[in-house]
Amino acid sequence: MPITVTTVRPENWVEFRDIRLQMLADTPIAFGETLAHAEGTNEAGWLARIARATQPDRTAVAAVDETGRWVGTMSAYLSGPGVATVAAVWVAPEHRGAGVTDQLMDALVAWARDTAHATALRLTVHEQNARAAAYFERVGFHATGETQPYELEPGGDLRVMQRDL
Repeated sequence: MPITVTTVRPENWVEFRDIRLQMLADTPIAFGETLAHAEGTNEAGWLARIARATQPDRTAVAAVDETGRWVGTMSAYLSGPGVATVAAVWVAPEHRGAGVTDQLMDALVAWARDTAHATALRLTVHEQNARAAAYFERVGFHATGETQPYELEPGGDLRVMQRDL
């Protein structure tokens, strides 16, 4: 099934909301927000999230299948001089392993290099999310040795990974 990568826009707030709720239901350890919190967000809240995600120093992209359904998402923001941080990486289970994540990552790498002029990408991955960590290693990220506490899970850690561009 062909996949198109598109930039998130305010008129897509319903799709943005729906995929965020799917992400949180599927992988609750990965996104720093609870499903209950996201479900309580109204239209104005979703539009505000999109406005933040689409500022000049940020991007958010979605993978859309031929039916128009959003099946994946990824975002990035300029977090420091020459560094863009990747966030909100998710692909629907039925599309995993089919290259969708690669298409999303390619779009972020292009944005980071060409628009943000970044020389490195960074991200955090939950210590228990081995599948995600393996994917990031496959596409050139390496563990920095740094960790961050995971706010939603006392005692849980996020591993910091980086990829030079």
